[in-house]
Amino acid sequence: MRSARFDELIHAPTRLAIVSLLAASEWADFKFIRDTVNLSDSALSKQLSTLEDAGYVEIRKGFVGKWPRTSARLTRAGRTAFDRHVAALQEIVARSGATILPQ
Repeated sequence: MRSARFDELIHAPTRLAIVSLLAASEWADFKFIRDTVNLSDSALSKQLSTLEDAGYVEIRKGFVGKWPRTSARLTRAGRTAFDRHVAALQEIVARSGATILPQ
């Protein structure tokens, strides 16, 4: 496990929800992310662009038949940043004496 590191970029609630979702999948379809995180197309596009600019997300655009299809996945750097951020959050909770319950 790499060292814990709080990441301000990932910590924003919407981006944390997106990165958490992507951490659980190989590739995720834009519509699936949008509906799961409950964002508009434009809001999701903006957040994905921010994560892509940071090198945390890779975006793939293509077509299925005549219909455009956009998918996203975490990059290796995104996975590392997410893992470190989660570890930092766990350290914060541990210092409080609270118990982290498994899901």
